[in-house]
Amino acid sequence: MRKVEPIQTFDQIKLLADSRRMMILQLLMASPATLSQLARTLKQSPAWVRHHLKTLEASNLVEIAEIRKTGTVTEKYYHARAGGFFLQELILPISKTPNVIFSGSHDLAMEAVAASVSKYINLLNLPVGSLDGLVHLRQGLCHLSGTHLLDEEGQYNTSYVHHFFPDRAMDVITLAHRMQGLLVPAGNPKGIRNIFDLAFSGIRFVNRNAGSGTRLWLDNELKKLGIQPESIRGDGVVVNTHTEAAARIKSGKADAALGLQAAAGLYGLGFIPLFEERYDLILPHEQRETFAPVLNYLQTSDFRTKLSELSGYNATHSGEQICM
Repeated sequence: MRKVEPIQTFDQIKLLADSRRMMILQLLMASPATLSQLARTLKQSPAWVRHHLKTLEASNLVEIAEIRKTGTVTEKYYHARAGGFFLQELILPISKTPNVIFSGSHDLAMEAVAASVSKYINLLNLPVGSLDGLVHLRQGLCHLSGTHLLDEEGQYNTSYVHHFFPDRAMDVITLAHRMQGLLVPAGNPKGIRNIFDLAFSGIRFVNRNAGSGTRLWLDNELKKLGIQPESIRGDGVVVNTHTEAAARIKSGKADAALGLQAAAGLYGLGFIPLFEERYDLILPHEQRETFAPVLNYLQTSDFRTKLSELSGYNATHSGEQICM
C-alpha cells in the first residue's frame, strides 16, 4: 500500500498550479513510465515532457524508480514519490509578533483575549469544533486549541486530550466556565421551554457542526431523552459558531438553537439556561512559553472585567491548570 504524503512548501504548490505538471504527476502516481511513454500518452514532444519532468524531480515529487537496459538502449522509469499528495501549508501574515493559529470550539471570550494580547501575539481563529480542533492540533494544522468535551464519566476534556496525545505532554488551562442553553427570539413567541419542545412541529432549529462540543452534547441529550434526531426540524443550515446561530434566529430564519448565553445577549435574544460547562485551552507543554502572553492575561483583572461583560461567563477558575 503506497503512502499519501503532504506537500509542505510554497514552491511545490506553485509548481503544481501548472496543469501540465499536475497531469504528469498524476500519471506517475498511477504507474511508473518512461519519458517516451509519457510523451505518447500526453501527445507532446519528449523535449516538452523532459522539461516538466526534471522540474518535478528537482522539487522532490518524482524520482527514478528503475533503470532498464535492453541491448544498447537504456530507459529510465519514473514514478511519483507517493501514491497521493495533500496540501498542508498555512499562509500567515508577515508580522513582528508570533502568529498563532487557534482552532477548535468557537468562544466569545477568546475573541476578547485575541484583541487584548495583539501587541505580543497574533491570534488567528479557525473555528471547527472541539473534536476537529484537537485533530488539527495533533496534525500540526494549528498551535492552540479550545474545547468543551464532556465524557461518559462527566469530566471535561482530559480524557479526550489523553486519547489524542498519549505520547506527548500537554497542558490543559481553563479559560472560563460558561452557560449554554436554548437561544430563542425575544419574547419566546413559540413558548419553547426545554429540549423536548424542539420536536414539536413548526419549530425550526439551527444545528451546529458535527464534532462541536455543543452538537455532541445535544446528540447525547437527545439519546438520553429518547428523542429521535430526525424529529427535530432543521432550517437546512449547519453553522460553525454561536454567533452564526444567534444571527439566524435574529433574522427570523430559525426559532431556536443550542448556544451560549453570551451570544443571546449580543443579539438581544431570549435564553433558556440548560447547563454550565468548562471551556479549556489545550497546548503542547514545550510551547508554553510561546503562549505566555495569553496565559498571563487570563490572570489579570482586565480579563475578568471583560468576561463580566459577557453574560453567562464565570471567571472563578480562569487560568487554572487542570491536572492530567
